[in-house]
Amino acid sequence: MTKRTVYALVLSLLAAVASAQDYPIVPVPFTSVAINGGFWQSRLATNRTVTIPFDFRKCEETGRIANFAVAGGLAKGTFKGKRYDDSDVFKVVEGASYSLQTHYDPKLDHYLDSLITLFAAAQEPDGYLYTIRSILKDSANIKDDQAGPTRFSYVAGSHELYNVGHMYEAAVAHFQATGKRSFLNVALKNADYLMRTIGPDKLIVVPGHQEIEIGLVKLYRVTKDKRYLDFARFLLDMRGRADKRPLFPDPAKTGQGASYLQDHIPVTQQKTAVGHSVRAGYMYAAMSDIAAIQNDKAYMDALLAIWNDVVERKQYLTGGLGARGHGEAFGEAYELPNDVAYAETCAAVANMLWNHRMFLLTGDAKYMDVFERVLYNGFLAGVSLEGDSFFYVNPLASDGKRKFNVGQAATRAPWFGTSCCPTNVVRFLPSLPGYVYATKGNDVFINLFLTNQSTVSVNGKPVQIRQETNYPWDGKVSVTVQPKQPQAFTMQLRLPGWASGKPMPGYLYEYVNTTAKAPVLLVNGKSVSYETENGYARVSRTWRPGDRLEWTLDMPVREVKANEQVTDDRHKVAIERGPVVYCAEGVDNGGQALSLVVPAGTAFRPQMQPDKLGGILSLSAQEAGKNVTLIPYYAWSHRGPNEMSVWFGQVKPTK
Repeated sequence: MTKRTVYALVLSLLAAVASAQDYPIVPVPFTSVAINGGFWQSRLATNRTVTIPFDFRKCEETGRIANFAVAGGLAKGTFKGKRYDDSDVFKVVEGASYSLQTHYDPKLDHYLDSLITLFAAAQEPDGYLYTIRSILKDSANIKDDQAGPTRFSYVAGSHELYNVGHMYEAAVAHFQATGKRSFLNVALKNADYLMRTIGPDKLIVVPGHQEIEIGLVKLYRVTKDKRYLDFARFLLDMRGRADKRPLFPDPAKTGQGASYLQDHIPVTQQKTAVGHSVRAGYMYAAMSDIAAIQNDKAYMDALLAIWNDVVERKQYLTGGLGARGHGEAFGEAYELPNDVAYAETCAAVANMLWNHRMFLLTGDAKYMDVFERVLYNGFLAGVSLEGDSFFYVNPLASDGKRKFNVGQAATRAPWFGTSCCPTNVVRFLPSLPGYVYATKGNDVFINLFLTNQSTVSVNGKPVQIRQETNYPWDGKVSVTVQPKQPQAFTMQLRLPGWASGKPMPGYLYEYVNTTAKAPVLLVNGKSVSYETENGYARVSRTWRPGDRLEWTLDMPVREVKANEQVTDDRHKVAIERGPVVYCAEGVDNGGQALSLVVPAGTAFRPQMQPDKLGGILSLSAQEAGKNVTLIPYYAWSHRGPNEMSVWFGQVKPTK
């Protein structure tokens, strides 16, 4: 282990200790969890070796990186792209910094140093950093790009604060990866400038696109400076407060309205999910941080109400959020169209960030059930198996002709004019190991089932845990526990909703047959009884080195029906197995998927196909003399544009 790796591990452990002061449950840092096999190893390797360099190359080719050099006077030229393009570069740096912590690469380390030199040069003397304004000044061109005629004059659309929020997250990740303060100092200088400019008795604004709030909390955690936390709270509390601030600018003049920006009423009064789904998800994640750190009941009550609204009325079976392309927004209750579903990949990331925080607040497995559904379906579909093409939009049906992917293609595209999704994928994947385990006192939570080797601190004592599984294709999970000496603690294994007869919390979706076989739990080969609490199977005992726990979850093929109020899914059925949602593609079904009918009780046969689509478990059945083949939803659109459907017409079986 190199000195850099040791240093990064120490910083990550310190960060975990700091988080124990707010969230009652502490996530095990991703640097302590090595994914060393199974379903996710190759995907994380692809992200490291393909997607990170690919995204950096695209940022170079499109002028996103050059903008910093031009803004800093290190190169000649003009601004290229959109006002929010700075954020894409920061997100890729964040993902690369995570990668450095687990797979040190001196070439990548040096490249990041060169980028940080550009960031520092682009930063104006007072701390302001926004390349479009530094290059174009207060000109007609900058107004045309909705950046506003002067600083902070159009925060509803300018992305000035959104961009630097991603910078803060990236700077903290880089500091934790390398111990260098070069990027962190740029971020702190910017945050300090903002706090001198914006606040009570100063300029009062709220960001049009939430994100800075999450970044400020991360600055607070790494510096222990409460000013950053207070500033994050201020920005949240000013939303919807026309009594305390002018409408700046008037949302009616933005073409979207205050609800689009979640600025229609104060955040503690919001009970339903409205507006732009990515902005909302980031805001809910930040509110969760505040609720935890400040033990704020009003924030928590609002979050619980909004979450219930989402899972009961506004979430796709794949975990996707955002029914409408216009405004990339939530629709009304039960408005969940399939072919024009937006379900942005960025919204999937925001949804996972929010649900993980809700778990850390409550210890309830239902939040990790939603996280897992998004992970294997709505999120994973967003990136190709090769790691170099992406979905911005994730519909649940396609005719293979309409260019749904932001108007560019009927399949994945390598890049977009607005490339928030490719750069969000690249920063989320390397952090995935950090969502597997968590601890609270004497309890160890196992939230995700994937092959890994980890070190978990239980009451200050290190415990090694090795997990082996072929999940999500197989429900058998083997966990070997290695404390240094016998130690009493409780293992809490998540009992997924799908394994106990519910596809998702609430009643938006239900299985046609709710009967479920009870999970089987063995310790050292012997069946043991366990208590179930908040969706977790609790096993309390004195664990000895080499103790082996085996957790077996039954994985039948399930028919899913939607609430009757979802008119687009009425009299239809979807098919799941374990955490994976399935779809039909025309290429496997004689060119047709949209017209497929699945009679009630159709017996699908699972078949592992290691050489198909990166290795999948497909489902096949005979229907009216024809073979029907289903594949995991995440794997669709790798064989060219063609028909696809998640929901199928259903008829009663004939006698």
